[in-house]
Order: sequence, then C-alpha cells, then structure tokens
Amino acid sequence: MSAPQPTTEPADDGEGADASPPRKGKPFGWSTFIIAALVVVSGALVWRRDGLDGVWIILFHDVSLFGEIMPRVLAGCLLGGLLAAVLPHDKVSKSLGPESGLKGLLIGTAFGAILPGGPFTAYPVASALLAVGADFGATIAMVVSWTLIGYGRAVAWEMPIMGADFTLWRIVISLPMPVLAGALGRFVYVRVRHRFKL
Repeated sequence: MSAPQPTTEPADDGEGADASPPRKGKPFGWSTFIIAALVVVSGALVWRRDGLDGVWIILFHDVSLFGEIMPRVLAGCLLGGLLAAVLPHDKVSKSLGPESGLKGLLIGTAFGAILPGGPFTAYPVASALLAVGADFGATIAMVVSWTLIGYGRAVAWEMPIMGADFTLWRIVISLPMPVLAGALGRFVYVRVRHRFKL
C-alpha cells in the first residue's frame, strides 16, 4: 500500500500570491568551483616559480588576512539577520515594495547614499531588506546609490584627495543613476522574469 501523497493548498488570490520566498544561496556552486580551480592553478604556478616556501608565505599571509576580515563578515551577517527579524514587514513592503513606485526608488537611493560601512554592512542590509518585503528595484537603487554616492566614503576619502568641486559634481551627476537602475531592475524582474518563468 502506497503512502498517501501530500496535498498542496492552492495559493491565495491576495497580495501574497505574487510574492516568492527568498532564494537560499547554495554552499557550493559554479562560482565556487571556478574560484577553487583558479586557486589550484595559481598555487601550482607559484610552486613552480618560487617552490613550496613561496606557497607557504602566501598561505600564511592569507590566513592572517582572513582572520582580520572574519569579525567584520560575522558582524555584517549578524546585522542583516537582526534587521530581518526586527524590521516590520508591512511597513517595509509599503515603503520599498513592488507597489511603492518612484517613492520606493527614492527612499532606497537616499538610504544607500547615507549607509555607512563597507560591503560587509551594505550587502547584508540589502539582503535583509529583500527578506522583509523590499522589491528588487528599491534594493538595486540602494546598492547602486551606496556604490556611486556613498556619503561616508565621499567625505572621508574622495573630498580630501579629489577636492570638494570634483566630489560635488560627481555626486550630482550620479544622483539619477540609482533611480534609473532600480526602475530598470524592477521592470526586468517583474516583466521578463515572470513572463519566462525564470
């Protein structure tokens, strides 16, 4: 006698029908395989040129660098997880969700421009926003704004080195880019992805 097959409930016709659960990253994918292959090839080339001592010197240096970076990675991932648990889903979805329109893109742009920290902060925060209801468009606008505008980096690094005139003009010229990128991302995700069931 065969075991009864599990039944699936039909999706509601409400607002949650179009929402898909966030994808979980694979621990080992093609990118990891390619990087591992490049490491092996590079290690073989260093070993052939400098011998085993050259490989060990690089390995010890990288282990030390890994130890310095790991606390920041852990802090960034913890920040993303805590934000995903604390942020109210309904308010985030209303302000940054698919129906937020231009306002959501502008909020994402402003948030990305003032977001402090490096990639260990920005990407976990972006992932948390996606998890609590922000759409691709607003999140893309946030990441592009953090990359192009980055108020903290502009004040701490760009302005002292490049000068205030260059920095201000560069920021003014970059201002439309996050909104345009977010709008394009929203269009591609909603229209193309759903049309071809990707």
